[in-house]
Amino acid sequence: RRDDPRRVRSPEELIDLVDRLGFLPLFQSGPPGFSVEEHTLAEDWWTGDERRDPWEWREILARSGAVAYGKFFDKKAGFLSLRWLPVFANFRRDGYDFDALWEDGKAHYRAKKLMDCLPAGTRRLSFELRDMAGFGRGGEPNFEGTVTALQMQTYLVMADFRRRENRRGEPYGWPIAVYAAPETLWGYEAVTACYAEPPAASYRRALARMEELCPGADPRTVKKLLG
Repeated sequence: RRDDPRRVRSPEELIDLVDRLGFLPLFQSGPPGFSVEEHTLAEDWWTGDERRDPWEWREILARSGAVAYGKFFDKKAGFLSLRWLPVFANFRRDGYDFDALWEDGKAHYRAKKLMDCLPAGTRRLSFELRDMAGFGRGGEPNFEGTVTALQMQTYLVMADFRRRENRRGEPYGWPIAVYAAPETLWGYEAVTACYAEPPAASYRRALARMEELCPGADPRTVKKLLG
């Protein structure tokens, strides 16, 4: 409700909430009450007003670098605090950097084509990444599915959103996701800070945190959300 003191009212309050909880889906997709959608006023969504529209806030938060944004929860969008990002990176990656994953034959060649276009320090607009990696018309299929899988594994995040520009440099159309490796944004050591512990131990930490945040939640729903 509008008068509910627990309601999130600004991008800054949303960053604080993500930092406090550790991780949070954008839309309701798991235990009741555990999403940005359920912490905000329904009528504020898709108004285009950056001051109150949570759909606009996702762009602000992605751009801020204060939290990680991507399709992290059952292939759906959400946020990870920078404290919990390395925990998720460790169990989602099973302790592998992408190059090691590829060398061990555990990565799809389409994922390799995408990651080769995002060397350290680079960011790519979605359509630029698609075309550079050969997923354009007549090329490789399933660009969106491959990008989503890489986000689920925390090898990619959405670092920003930008609009296309016409020949006069004027923006037009819908905002487009900008992809980057999280190491590009926060550094290798920060992202891989939990590599020293077994991936299963990191998963148990995330599971225990979910049990703290959503006691009594359906275990199947929790495990589906955590991946």
